[in-house]
Amino acid sequence: MVILALDQRLMGDYFALAAELRAAGLAAEVYLGASGMRAQMKYADRRLSPAAIIMGGDEVAQGVVTIKDLDLGRRLAEGVSDNRTWREDRPGQFTAPRGEFIAPVRRIVEAAR
Repeated sequence: MVILALDQRLMGDYFALAAELRAAGLAAEVYLGASGMRAQMKYADRRLSPAAIIMGGDEVAQGVVTIKDLDLGRRLAEGVSDNRTWREDRPGQFTAPRGEFIAPVRRIVEAAR
């Protein structure tokens, strides 16, 4: 699991997410570079991470995290013919309450096995 670091001021929050995932028996890492979201998503893809956790200022304000199911995205991408629709639909991406994000992440990891 890769946790994107979109805001350096939230690094403590990102490490807390990683600690919670690890305590639940799930592998997790925080992206440590200063790259943008696109580069971080490519990194997660190269690592074959089943999902990416996204938490920026908007998510913090709403008390949620965004979870991107990368395995589902890879499978769905095979049938994509319209890039604009793909970007608008954001397949495999959803939000979960900050305190309840472990269960949906676990489901993604288990489905990847």
